[in-house]
Amino acid sequence: MIAKFIPFTELVTNDLLPKRLTSPFNKEPHPVCILAAKDLQNYLETQTEWQHNFGLSNTGLGPVIGKMFGVLVVKTKESKLGYITAFSGKLAGGNVHSKFVPPIFDALTEGSFLNVGMQELTRINEQIKNSTDSEHIIELKELRKNHSITLQEKLFEQYHFLNKAGKEKSLMEVFDNKPPSGAGECAAPKLLQYAFQNNMKPIAITEFWWGQSPKSDHWEHKRFYPACEEKCRPILKHMLEGLEIS
Repeated sequence: MIAKFIPFTELVTNDLLPKRLTSPFNKEPHPVCILAAKDLQNYLETQTEWQHNFGLSNTGLGPVIGKMFGVLVVKTKESKLGYITAFSGKLAGGNVHSKFVPPIFDALTEGSFLNVGMQELTRINEQIKNSTDSEHIIELKELRKNHSITLQEKLFEQYHFLNKAGKEKSLMEVFDNKPPSGAGECAAPKLLQYAFQNNMKPIAITEFWWGQSPKSDHWEHKRFYPACEEKCRPILKHMLEGLEIS
């Protein structure tokens, strides 16, 4: 059995499944997705593998960071029914956790170009902070800007997305060389990527918010939401190509 595949603990018959893959942009989840989401939510309430402050209790350590979680109901090539799950961005300071599918690209590995690049940005910032000559500060700020742009472009180049046919597109191709920051880190692309890589048939997909509502938005704890327009729609347009969508 594939490591990240989670079989349903109760019987789900084929007549309870949608005829076509549900759209990730649907506002209301399919009942089979709600079943998978409730199973995941039970895990989030009881797990002890990692610590993340969702702002749901007074005992959390560190800054409060709510998370969007996604579930994708799938059938394996052996016709086993269950689901896979993912989170947006990082969770508990990392990209990789046993319950969840991996990121499209893990930039947090030790010695990665991103970590080395961020260390260089920190060094330049320290130089700016400790400099007194205004002309030198201007040069350092320009150096920081160029280094940051180069680092961001190199990061974008690492993201490649599959569709059902196995056709791959880079993040730069999807967004005509101008991807928004954080593109490719949402739950839905991670889920579809893992499904295609492991010959799983996508059946139904949804996302829900877990944690305290952020000040910048009105996301509510346990409420379901469609995939985001700015970062996800262009990526998912490619990834969903060739699939029948309800």
